Amino acid sequence: MNKALPIIIGAIALTVCSCNDKKATGKAPVSYPTIVTDTTNQTLSTNYAATITGCQTVEIRPQVEGILTKICIHEGDEVRKGQVLFEIDPAQFQAAYDIAVANVNSAEASVSTAKLVLDSNKELYDEKVISDLELNTAQNELSEAQAKLRLAQAELEKAATNLSYTMVKSPVNGVASMIPYRVGALVRSTITEPLVTVSDDGDIYAYFSLAENQMLEMVRQYGSLKNALAVMPEVEFKMSNGEIYPLKGRIDAVSGTINNSTGAISYRAKFPNPDRLLRDGGTGSVIIPSEYSGCMVVPQGATYELQDRIFVYKVIDNKAVATEIHVLPNSNGREYIVTDGLQIGDTIVSEGAGLIKEGTIINPNINKQ
Repeated sequence: MNKALPIIIGAIALTVCSCNDKKATGKAPVSYPTIVTDTTNQTLSTNYAATITGCQTVEIRPQVEGILTKICIHEGDEVRKGQVLFEIDPAQFQAAYDIAVANVNSAEASVSTAKLVLDSNKELYDEKVISDLELNTAQNELSEAQAKLRLAQAELEKAATNLSYTMVKSPVNGVASMIPYRVGALVRSTITEPLVTVSDDGDIYAYFSLAENQMLEMVRQYGSLKNALAVMPEVEFKMSNGEIYPLKGRIDAVSGTINNSTGAISYRAKFPNPDRLLRDGGTGSVIIPSEYSGCMVVPQGATYELQDRIFVYKVIDNKAVATEIHVLPNSNGREYIVTDGLQIGDTIVSEGAGLIKEGTIINPNINKQ
Protein backbone atom coordinates (compact mmCIF):
# COMPACT_ATOMS: atom_id res chain seq x y z
CA MET A 1 0.00 0.00 0.00
CA ASN A 2 1.20 3.49 -0.82
CA LYS A 3 2.13 5.26 2.44
CA ALA A 4 1.20 8.67 0.97
CA LEU A 5 -2.42 7.68 0.37
CA PRO A 6 -3.61 8.11 4.03
CA ILE A 7 -2.06 11.58 4.11
CA ILE A 8 -3.93 12.65 0.93
CA ILE A 9 -7.21 11.24 2.23
CA GLY A 10 -6.73 13.12 5.51
CA ALA A 11 -6.12 16.40 3.70
CA ILE A 12 -9.26 15.94 1.61
CA ALA A 13 -11.26 15.19 4.75
CA LEU A 14 -10.02 18.42 6.43
CA THR A 15 -10.96 20.43 3.35
CA VAL A 16 -14.45 18.97 3.27
CA CYS A 17 -14.91 19.67 6.98
CA SER A 18 -13.78 23.25 6.49
CA CYS A 19 -16.33 23.75 3.67
CA ASN A 20 -19.05 22.21 5.78
CA ASP A 21 -18.20 24.59 8.64
CA LYS A 22 -18.60 27.64 6.33
CA LYS A 23 -21.92 26.34 5.10
CA ALA A 24 -23.05 25.85 8.67
CA THR A 25 -22.07 29.37 9.79
CA GLY A 26 -23.23 31.28 6.61
CA LYS A 27 -21.32 33.66 4.33
CA ALA A 28 -18.23 35.42 5.53
CA PRO A 29 -19.10 38.90 7.00
CA VAL A 30 -18.92 41.78 4.52
CA SER A 31 -17.49 45.16 5.56
CA TYR A 32 -20.15 47.91 5.44
CA PRO A 33 -19.69 51.62 6.24
CA THR A 34 -21.37 52.38 9.57
CA ILE A 35 -21.70 55.30 11.95
CA VAL A 36 -22.26 55.60 15.68
CA THR A 37 -25.09 58.06 16.35
CA ASP A 38 -24.48 61.16 18.43
CA THR A 39 -25.93 64.65 18.86
CA THR A 40 -24.75 67.66 16.92
CA ASN A 41 -25.79 71.13 15.80
CA GLN A 42 -27.21 71.23 12.30
CA THR A 43 -28.40 73.84 9.84
CA LEU A 44 -30.69 72.53 7.11
CA SER A 45 -31.20 74.66 4.02
CA THR A 46 -34.30 74.14 1.89
CA ASN A 47 -34.85 75.64 -1.58
CA TYR A 48 -38.19 77.00 -2.76
CA ALA A 49 -38.88 78.08 -6.34
CA ALA A 50 -39.54 81.83 -6.46
CA THR A 51 -40.54 84.59 -8.85
CA ILE A 52 -39.17 88.13 -8.61
CA THR A 53 -40.96 91.45 -8.74
CA GLY A 54 -39.77 94.96 -8.03
CA CYS A 55 -41.01 96.40 -4.75
CA GLN A 56 -43.22 98.67 -6.87
CA THR A 57 -44.19 98.01 -10.49
CA VAL A 58 -46.32 100.58 -12.30
CA GLU A 59 -47.92 100.36 -15.73
CA ILE A 60 -47.75 103.77 -17.40
CA ARG A 61 -50.86 104.55 -19.47
CA PRO A 62 -51.96 107.81 -21.13
CA GLN A 63 -54.79 109.69 -19.44
CA VAL A 64 -55.78 111.60 -22.58
CA GLU A 65 -56.21 110.55 -26.19
CA GLY A 66 -53.79 111.77 -28.81
CA ILE A 67 -50.86 111.15 -31.14
CA LEU A 68 -47.46 110.28 -29.65
CA THR A 69 -45.09 112.99 -30.77
CA LYS A 70 -42.00 112.09 -28.76
CA ILE A 71 -40.55 109.16 -26.76
CA CYS A 72 -38.16 110.62 -24.22
CA ILE A 73 -36.51 107.44 -22.89
CA HIS A 74 -34.86 104.30 -24.19
CA GLU A 75 -35.97 100.82 -23.26
CA GLY A 76 -34.21 99.63 -20.09
CA ASP A 77 -33.33 103.16 -18.93
CA GLU A 78 -33.35 104.07 -15.26
CA VAL A 79 -35.97 106.76 -14.73
CA ARG A 80 -36.70 109.11 -11.86
CA LYS A 81 -40.00 110.09 -10.31
CA GLY A 82 -41.48 113.03 -12.24
CA GLN A 83 -39.33 112.44 -15.35
CA VAL A 84 -41.11 112.96 -18.69
CA LEU A 85 -41.33 109.66 -20.54
CA PHE A 86 -43.61 110.49 -23.51
CA GLU A 87 -45.15 113.53 -25.16
CA ILE A 88 -48.63 113.55 -26.75
CA ASP A 89 -49.66 116.16 -29.33
CA PRO A 90 -50.91 119.04 -27.11
CA ALA A 91 -52.63 121.17 -29.82
CA GLN A 92 -56.26 120.42 -28.98
CA PHE A 93 -55.59 120.57 -25.24
CA GLN A 94 -53.72 123.86 -25.55
CA ALA A 95 -56.68 125.30 -27.44
CA ALA A 96 -59.10 124.07 -24.78
CA TYR A 97 -56.87 125.62 -22.12
CA ASP A 98 -56.77 128.99 -23.94
CA ILE A 99 -60.58 128.99 -24.25
CA ALA A 100 -60.90 128.18 -20.56
CA VAL A 101 -58.59 131.07 -19.66
CA ALA A 102 -60.71 133.44 -21.78
CA ASN A 103 -63.91 132.20 -20.11
CA VAL A 104 -62.42 132.84 -16.68
CA ASN A 105 -61.44 136.37 -17.69
CA SER A 106 -64.96 137.00 -19.01
CA ALA A 107 -66.53 135.59 -15.86
CA GLU A 108 -64.29 137.73 -13.66
CA ALA A 109 -65.38 140.83 -15.62
CA SER A 110 -69.04 139.86 -15.18
CA VAL A 111 -68.52 139.48 -11.42
CA SER A 112 -66.82 142.87 -11.27
CA THR A 113 -69.70 144.50 -13.18
CA ALA A 114 -72.32 142.80 -10.99
CA LYS A 115 -70.57 144.10 -7.86
CA LEU A 116 -70.58 147.66 -9.21
CA VAL A 117 -74.28 147.41 -10.05
CA LEU A 118 -75.08 146.02 -6.61
CA ASP A 119 -73.10 148.72 -4.80
CA SER A 120 -74.88 151.43 -6.86
CA ASN A 121 -78.28 149.89 -6.18
CA LYS A 122 -77.59 149.78 -2.47
CA GLU A 123 -77.00 153.55 -2.45
CA LEU A 124 -80.16 154.14 -4.44
CA TYR A 125 -82.08 151.81 -2.16
CA ASP A 126 -80.86 153.69 0.90
CA GLU A 127 -82.14 156.89 -0.70
CA LYS A 128 -85.42 155.10 -1.41
CA VAL A 129 -84.98 155.60 -5.15
CA ILE A 130 -85.40 151.90 -6.04
CA SER A 131 -87.51 149.12 -4.63
CA ASP A 132 -86.57 145.91 -2.82
CA LEU A 133 -87.11 143.99 -6.04
CA GLU A 134 -84.44 145.91 -7.90
CA LEU A 135 -81.93 145.50 -5.05
CA ASN A 136 -82.59 141.76 -4.79
CA THR A 137 -82.27 141.43 -8.54
CA ALA A 138 -78.82 143.04 -8.43
CA GLN A 139 -77.75 140.66 -5.61
CA ASN A 140 -78.96 137.66 -7.61
CA GLU A 141 -77.09 138.82 -10.69
CA LEU A 142 -73.88 139.01 -8.65
CA SER A 143 -74.44 135.48 -7.27
CA GLU A 144 -75.04 134.19 -10.77
CA ALA A 145 -71.88 135.88 -12.06
CA GLN A 146 -69.87 134.40 -9.20
CA ALA A 147 -71.25 130.93 -9.95
CA LYS A 148 -70.30 131.30 -13.61
CA LEU A 149 -66.81 132.33 -12.51
CA ARG A 150 -66.43 129.22 -10.35
CA LEU A 151 -67.61 127.09 -13.29
CA ALA A 152 -65.14 128.78 -15.62
CA GLN A 153 -62.34 128.26 -13.07
CA ALA A 154 -63.22 124.57 -12.80
CA GLU A 155 -63.16 124.25 -16.58
CA LEU A 156 -59.78 125.99 -16.60
CA GLU A 157 -58.43 123.58 -13.98
CA LYS A 158 -59.69 120.63 -16.04
CA ALA A 159 -58.17 122.04 -19.22
CA ALA A 160 -54.85 122.63 -17.43
CA THR A 161 -54.87 119.07 -16.09
CA ASN A 162 -55.57 117.59 -19.52
CA LEU A 163 -52.82 119.73 -21.02
CA SER A 164 -50.40 118.49 -18.35
CA TYR A 165 -51.32 114.88 -19.20
CA THR A 166 -49.80 115.37 -22.66
CA MET A 167 -46.45 115.15 -20.85
CA VAL A 168 -46.53 111.55 -19.55
CA LYS A 169 -44.36 111.37 -16.42
CA SER A 170 -43.11 108.54 -14.25
CA PRO A 171 -44.79 108.33 -10.82
CA VAL A 172 -41.89 106.31 -9.32
CA ASN A 173 -38.17 105.69 -9.57
CA GLY A 174 -37.30 102.53 -11.46
CA VAL A 175 -36.28 100.83 -14.66
CA ALA A 176 -38.24 101.06 -17.91
CA SER A 177 -39.47 97.96 -19.71
CA MET A 178 -39.78 97.46 -23.46
CA ILE A 179 -41.88 100.08 -25.29
CA PRO A 180 -44.50 98.64 -27.67
CA TYR A 181 -45.42 102.02 -29.26
CA ARG A 182 -43.63 104.36 -31.62
CA VAL A 183 -43.96 108.06 -32.54
CA GLY A 184 -47.15 108.63 -34.52
CA ALA A 185 -49.22 106.01 -32.71
CA LEU A 186 -52.69 107.00 -31.51
CA VAL A 187 -52.96 106.24 -27.81
CA ARG A 188 -55.73 106.52 -25.25
CA SER A 189 -56.43 105.48 -21.67
CA THR A 190 -58.08 102.23 -22.81
CA ILE A 191 -55.06 100.82 -24.69
CA THR A 192 -54.45 97.12 -24.07
CA GLU A 193 -50.70 97.38 -23.51
CA PRO A 194 -49.25 100.15 -21.33
CA LEU A 195 -46.90 102.68 -22.88
CA VAL A 196 -44.17 101.28 -20.63
CA THR A 197 -43.84 99.56 -17.28
CA VAL A 198 -41.58 101.11 -14.66
CA SER A 199 -40.29 98.76 -11.96
CA ASP A 200 -38.77 100.16 -8.80
CA ASP A 201 -36.23 97.40 -8.12
CA GLY A 202 -33.97 99.12 -5.59
CA ASP A 203 -35.41 96.37 -3.40
CA ILE A 204 -36.98 93.25 -4.88
CA TYR A 205 -39.58 90.80 -3.63
CA ALA A 206 -39.21 87.05 -4.13
CA TYR A 207 -42.54 85.23 -3.89
CA PHE A 208 -42.59 81.50 -3.05
CA SER A 209 -44.90 78.92 -1.49
CA LEU A 210 -44.73 76.47 1.41
CA ALA A 211 -46.98 73.50 1.98
CA GLU A 212 -49.52 73.69 4.79
CA ASN A 213 -47.67 71.10 6.89
CA GLN A 214 -44.48 73.17 6.64
CA MET A 215 -46.39 76.21 7.87
CA LEU A 216 -47.74 74.18 10.80
CA GLU A 217 -44.22 73.00 11.65
CA MET A 218 -43.08 76.63 11.60
CA VAL A 219 -45.89 77.59 13.97
CA ARG A 220 -44.97 74.66 16.25
CA GLN A 221 -41.32 75.69 16.27
CA TYR A 222 -41.81 79.44 16.83
CA GLY A 223 -45.25 79.68 18.49
CA SER A 224 -46.92 81.73 15.74
CA LEU A 225 -46.28 83.01 12.23
CA LYS A 226 -45.73 86.50 13.62
CA ASN A 227 -43.02 85.21 15.94
CA ALA A 228 -41.54 83.16 13.11
CA LEU A 229 -41.18 86.21 10.87
CA ALA A 230 -39.58 88.15 13.72
CA VAL A 231 -36.90 85.60 14.64
CA MET A 232 -36.32 83.60 11.45
CA PRO A 233 -32.73 83.82 10.17
CA GLU A 234 -31.84 85.66 7.00
CA VAL A 235 -32.50 83.85 3.74
CA GLU A 236 -30.48 83.56 0.54
CA PHE A 237 -31.45 83.66 -3.12
CA LYS A 238 -30.15 81.31 -5.78
CA MET A 239 -30.31 82.98 -9.19
CA SER A 240 -31.42 81.23 -12.36
CA ASN A 241 -27.76 80.66 -13.38
CA GLY A 242 -27.18 78.64 -10.20
CA GLU A 243 -25.13 81.32 -8.43
CA ILE A 244 -25.99 82.59 -4.97
CA TYR A 245 -27.02 86.26 -4.88
CA PRO A 246 -24.41 88.07 -2.74
CA LEU A 247 -26.86 89.90 -0.44
CA LYS A 248 -29.15 88.19 2.05
CA GLY A 249 -32.80 89.03 2.62
CA ARG A 250 -35.59 88.43 5.11
CA ILE A 251 -39.07 86.96 4.91
CA ASP A 252 -41.33 89.93 5.60
CA ALA A 253 -44.84 88.79 4.69
CA VAL A 254 -47.01 85.68 4.58
CA SER A 255 -50.46 85.14 3.09
CA GLY A 256 -53.33 84.84 5.55
CA THR A 257 -55.07 82.16 3.47
CA ILE A 258 -54.27 78.75 1.99
CA ASN A 259 -54.61 78.22 -1.75
CA ASN A 260 -57.51 75.77 -2.17
CA SER A 261 -56.16 74.23 -5.38
CA THR A 262 -52.55 73.70 -4.25
CA GLY A 263 -52.80 73.58 -0.47
CA ALA A 264 -49.87 76.00 -0.28
CA ILE A 265 -49.30 79.32 1.45
CA SER A 266 -47.57 82.26 -0.27
CA TYR A 267 -44.55 83.91 1.36
CA ARG A 268 -42.54 86.98 0.40
CA ALA A 269 -38.85 87.61 0.97
CA LYS A 270 -37.32 91.06 0.51
CA PHE A 271 -33.77 91.51 -0.81
CA PRO A 272 -31.77 94.74 -1.30
CA ASN A 273 -30.83 95.24 -4.95
CA PRO A 274 -28.53 98.28 -5.16
CA ASP A 275 -26.71 97.10 -8.31
CA ARG A 276 -29.95 96.13 -10.09
CA LEU A 277 -28.62 92.59 -10.56
CA LEU A 278 -32.08 91.12 -10.01
CA ARG A 279 -34.83 92.26 -12.36
CA ASP A 280 -38.60 92.27 -12.24
CA GLY A 281 -40.02 89.08 -13.76
CA GLY A 282 -36.95 86.94 -12.99
CA THR A 283 -36.94 83.52 -11.33
CA GLY A 284 -34.77 81.62 -8.88
CA SER A 285 -34.96 79.91 -5.50
CA VAL A 286 -35.25 81.21 -1.97
CA ILE A 287 -32.98 79.27 0.39
CA ILE A 288 -34.29 79.07 3.97
CA PRO A 289 -31.93 77.83 6.71
CA SER A 290 -33.34 76.00 9.74
CA GLU A 291 -31.04 75.74 12.78
CA TYR A 292 -31.25 72.82 15.20
CA SER A 293 -29.07 72.27 18.27
CA GLY A 294 -28.45 68.98 20.06
CA CYS A 295 -30.12 66.93 17.33
CA MET A 296 -29.37 63.53 15.84
CA VAL A 297 -28.57 63.50 12.12
CA VAL A 298 -28.39 60.51 9.77
CA PRO A 299 -27.49 60.51 6.07
CA GLN A 300 -30.35 59.77 3.71
CA GLY A 301 -28.25 56.97 2.22
CA ALA A 302 -28.62 55.20 5.56
CA THR A 303 -32.40 55.03 5.17
CA TYR A 304 -35.00 53.32 3.03
CA GLU A 305 -38.76 53.79 2.77
CA LEU A 306 -41.47 51.19 3.05
CA GLN A 307 -45.14 52.18 2.82
CA ASP A 308 -44.36 55.82 3.68
CA ARG A 309 -42.33 54.76 6.70
CA ILE A 310 -38.59 55.38 7.04
CA PHE A 311 -36.18 52.69 8.27
CA VAL A 312 -32.49 52.28 9.04
CA TYR A 313 -30.48 49.17 9.79
CA LYS A 314 -29.08 48.98 13.30
CA VAL A 315 -26.08 46.71 13.73
CA ILE A 316 -26.81 44.39 16.67
CA ASP A 317 -24.49 41.42 17.29
CA ASN A 318 -23.01 42.01 13.83
CA LYS A 319 -26.41 41.60 12.18
CA ALA A 320 -28.59 44.14 10.36
CA VAL A 321 -31.82 44.84 12.23
CA ALA A 322 -34.45 47.01 10.49
CA THR A 323 -35.52 49.89 12.76
CA GLU A 324 -38.21 52.47 12.02
CA ILE A 325 -37.28 56.10 12.67
CA HIS A 326 -39.21 59.37 12.66
CA VAL A 327 -37.66 62.45 11.07
CA LEU A 328 -38.44 66.14 10.61
CA PRO A 329 -40.35 66.84 7.38
CA ASN A 330 -37.79 69.33 6.07
CA SER A 331 -34.35 68.23 4.95
CA ASN A 332 -31.45 69.46 2.84
CA GLY A 333 -31.70 66.55 0.40
CA ARG A 334 -28.70 64.80 1.99
CA GLU A 335 -29.56 64.26 5.66
CA TYR A 336 -32.48 63.72 8.00
CA ILE A 337 -32.88 64.99 11.54
CA VAL A 338 -34.13 62.06 13.64
CA THR A 339 -36.80 62.75 16.25
CA ASP A 340 -37.46 59.17 17.40
CA GLY A 341 -36.30 55.58 16.86
CA LEU A 342 -32.56 55.88 17.60
CA GLN A 343 -30.51 56.52 20.71
CA ILE A 344 -27.06 57.99 21.19
CA GLY A 345 -24.44 55.31 20.64
CA ASP A 346 -26.45 53.15 18.23
CA THR A 347 -24.46 51.76 15.30
CA ILE A 348 -26.22 51.94 11.94
CA VAL A 349 -25.29 51.17 8.35
CA SER A 350 -24.54 54.56 6.80
CA GLU A 351 -24.71 53.74 3.06
CA GLY A 352 -26.63 51.42 0.79
CA ALA A 353 -29.42 50.58 3.22
CA GLY A 354 -31.72 49.75 0.31
CA LEU A 355 -29.40 46.90 -0.76
CA ILE A 356 -29.30 45.12 2.60
CA LYS A 357 -31.72 42.55 3.97
CA GLU A 358 -32.84 41.84 7.51
CA GLY A 359 -30.29 39.65 9.29
CA THR A 360 -27.41 40.37 6.92
CA ILE A 361 -24.12 39.81 8.72
CA ILE A 362 -22.28 43.13 9.01
CA ASN A 363 -18.61 43.65 9.62
CA PRO A 364 -18.80 47.28 10.86
CA ASN A 365 -16.42 49.80 9.37
CA ILE A 366 -17.19 52.46 11.93
CA ASN A 367 -16.87 56.19 11.40
CA LYS A 368 -18.23 58.07 14.40
CA GLN A 369 -20.48 61.03 13.56
